[in-house]
Amino acid sequence: MRSVLIISLLSCFFAVYNAKVFSKCDLARKLKAHGMDGFHGYSLANWVCMAQYESNFNTRALNGKNANGSADYGIFQLNNKWWCNDNKHSSANACNIMCSKFLDDNIDDDIICAKRVVRDPNGMSAWVAWQNHCKSKDLSKYLASCKL
Repeated sequence: MRSVLIISLLSCFFAVYNAKVFSKCDLARKLKAHGMDGFHGYSLANWVCMAQYESNFNTRALNGKNANGSADYGIFQLNNKWWCNDNKHSSANACNIMCSKFLDDNIDDDIICAKRVVRDPNGMSAWVAWQNHCKSKDLSKYLASCKL
């Protein structure tokens, strides 16, 4: 039993240790390369601002404490009730992907799903952090020091 506990603790440490945390400029470059600047009318700064407040740019961010029992995954905190399947809860799985894919360092699939999210009528308002911290704000500081 003791060895199981030690292995579990070490694997948690390894997962956190291997998390990729983007700088805002590195994330902006990646998002721009994937056509996010202006996607469905949202500037690149909106995406960077949202990612900062949702995950602090951490690809392994996991929030399992939503009031409705759902969880949010990855750099964009994509929800398991609507966007991905975690095999634990009922899900619309609109992005047709396992939630665990949003916890790796390759954010290409996260970006594809985020694009799917904003195509819905709520747009970026699907992210509460974007509504509270980014919507209708001067976001110039998010890209000011980036050489895009």
